[in-house]
Amino acid sequence: MLVKEIFENTTKEEVFKKSIEYWNSGKTQEWLDLKIDLLIGKREGYYFWDMDGKKLMDVHINGGTYSLGHRNPEVIEALIEATKYVDIGNHHFPSPLKATLAEIVIKASPEGMKHVIYGSSGGEVIDLALKCARSATGRKKVISIENCYHGHTGLAVAAGAERYCKLFHSERPEFIKVPFNDIDAMEEALKSEDAACVIMETIPATYGFPLPKKGYLPAVKNLCEKYGSLYIADEVQTGLMRSGKMWCIETYDVNPDIIVTSKGFSGGIYPISAVILNEKSSYWMTQDGSAHMATFGGSELGCACSLKVFEIIQREETKKNIEFVSTYLRAGLNDIMKDNKDTFIGIRQNGTIMGLELAGKKGAISVMQHLYNNGIWAIYSQLDPHVLQFKPGVLCTKEYCDELLEKMAYGIKDAKEDILKQL
Repeated sequence: MLVKEIFENTTKEEVFKKSIEYWNSGKTQEWLDLKIDLLIGKREGYYFWDMDGKKLMDVHINGGTYSLGHRNPEVIEALIEATKYVDIGNHHFPSPLKATLAEIVIKASPEGMKHVIYGSSGGEVIDLALKCARSATGRKKVISIENCYHGHTGLAVAAGAERYCKLFHSERPEFIKVPFNDIDAMEEALKSEDAACVIMETIPATYGFPLPKKGYLPAVKNLCEKYGSLYIADEVQTGLMRSGKMWCIETYDVNPDIIVTSKGFSGGIYPISAVILNEKSSYWMTQDGSAHMATFGGSELGCACSLKVFEIIQREETKKNIEFVSTYLRAGLNDIMKDNKDTFIGIRQNGTIMGLELAGKKGAISVMQHLYNNGIWAIYSQLDPHVLQFKPGVLCTKEYCDELLEKMAYGIKDAKEDILKQL
């Protein structure tokens, strides 16, 4: 069956029924229970349309996957062009596309980065980053943050919050979790000098974007150096210029040992991810370069998309637009917050990375529902449902921002009664 036929000849009722029966019944029912009956059909730029034709503004952008917009025409054209020459390639051998992209990524990364190894998803390269740290240090222990999220693969899920690992019995005694922004707890976990690494999202997204306290991240890096552990920056959601810098960790003056990137790495057009390694963390390659392999890692089609993404995000006009979007939307949100002081209580922000704080333990769920009714898709933070994930794209226009702010004002006002019931 053709894609067009499936979309045009299937009703929402049929999709929900089949999804509950054949796909993920729990997730499907969870959204329906939250009164989010969303099935995405047409998508273009920073909009998508429900299968019934309802138009929504996308400020979740699937965790940053669509930072350049849905179906970015330049990235699609790069993919189409690549299909005239290549397929996914062969993971055993180098290729012009893999080598060219690796060079560009290294040159766009902090000083000291030496190698790029590709994967096909964020969780996969988180696993690889942890393996690299263990190989480089000869240690097994991994330190992460309470209520963090790093993916659902084997090591990644063990490093994450209990919600994601307990159900699958993936807890491991060598994975230690400490509170975010608690430097004393971090040193207590590191001082035994048996930790391979500390892994942290620069701003923990699923935990509601709590911002690092001044000096916290540099202090963690200093402790890693003091006790012989590596620092892994999970930039899956915060990287690729969303903070105004290529990697959000750079805004905190930290030079990590390893950086992990995924989601927006190919503009949401083809699965590809990467781990960026300094010399120490990539030492294993000198011992056995085939010790890690991934058939779809570094797909040449994905590399073609990523090359275009890096071209777009490093343009001067893109950098200027990121600054505009960050400041213009913040000013508008500040005005909305003034008009809703009892329910809209704070903004956590670094560039286009934003978390909106609502009153009530689950205030963000109420706001999400009312925004959905007003034509905006933004999602609550699973590990802190009083914070709404608000992630505008880096190419948003002023006209888009104005429309977004107008609808945000209505949606947040409409949610007031529901939020106040929670207090």
